[in-house]
Amino acid sequence: MRPRPPSPTARRPAFAGPACATACALACALLAACSAPPPFAQLSGLLLDAKLAEVSGIAASHRHEEVLYVANDGGNAANLYAIGRRGGRLATFRIEGAENTDWEDLASFELDGRDWLLVADTGDNGGLRRTLQLHVFAEPAKIADGTLRPAWTIVFRWPDGARDCEAVAVDPQRREVLLVSKKRQPPELFALPLHPRADAGTLVAHPLGRLAGVPQGDTDEVAANPELARIRSQVTAADIAPDRHAIAVMTYRDVLLYPRRGRESWAAALSRPPEVHALPLLPQAEALAWSADGRGLYATGEFSPAPLLYLNP
Repeated sequence: MRPRPPSPTARRPAFAGPACATACALACALLAACSAPPPFAQLSGLLLDAKLAEVSGIAASHRHEEVLYVANDGGNAANLYAIGRRGGRLATFRIEGAENTDWEDLASFELDGRDWLLVADTGDNGGLRRTLQLHVFAEPAKIADGTLRPAWTIVFRWPDGARDCEAVAVDPQRREVLLVSKKRQPPELFALPLHPRADAGTLVAHPLGRLAGVPQGDTDEVAANPELARIRSQVTAADIAPDRHAIAVMTYRDVLLYPRRGRESWAAALSRPPEVHALPLLPQAEALAWSADGRGLYATGEFSPAPLLYLNP
C-alpha cells in the first residue's frame, strides 16, 4: 500500500537554524533506513515546531482530509494540535475542563454518526495515581485555533493497584476502550465502556488477558545492556483499524499487527503471535495511528525534531 501524495495546500514547516541541520541529518538517515524494498516505512514529514517537542499520541481525523491530531506528554500545556501530513502545525486547540497530568495516547473514532477524539490521561511512571481519566471531545468543525471541552470524561482505576499505561484504542462498534499496560511482561489487556452513564462514578478497568508474542531482547542485547533490552519491548501506543480487521501495537522497537479472525474478540486476536515489523530509526517511538482510510499507519516519537512516518503494513 502507498500513501496518497500530500495536499499541495498543506502548510509546510520552516527549515532554518540548528534544528534544520539536525532534521536534515535525521531525514537522510530515515530515507536510507526506509529505502529497502518492500518499504515498510516511508518518511511523510518532520515535526519541527517547538510546540510539538514531546508528542505522545497521534490520531487521524475522520472529518478533515489529510489532517492528523497530536498531543504532548505530561508537563506540557493541555492542548491538542492539528498537523498536516508533512508535519506542519495547522491549528492549536486549547483544552478547557481537563488537565494534562500525563497524556499518553490519542484516538479518533466515529460514534452515533459523529466524529470524536479521545485523550488518554493514563501515564503513571511512579505508580502513584489512584485514578486516571479518558477525555472525549467532539472533533472540531474547523481546523483553526480554538478551544475544546470534554463531552464526557471516563474516570477509572485499575483492579489491583497502580500501573503505567501508554496504549489506548477505541472500538466504537463494541462501545469499548482497550488499554494495554506498559511495563509488565507480558503486557496486560483491559477494557472500559466507551460511554458510561454520567452517574457511573469511578469505574474499574476489566482485565481481558495478555498480549502474545511481544519481542524481547535477544541474548546479546540483554548481555550488553539489560535495562535497554527490557525498555525496548515496552508497549507505548495502540490503535484499532477503522474497519476493525486488526489492532496495531507499538513498542520502542517494533510495530506489532494482530489480525482479527471473523467476529472474534480483541482478547482472542491479541492472544496469538503478531506480525512483527521492525521500526526504522525513530527516537522514543510513542505515537501510532491508523490512517483514516485504514490503508496504513502514521508513527512519530517523543523527540524534537521528530520524523513523521507512514507505515505500510
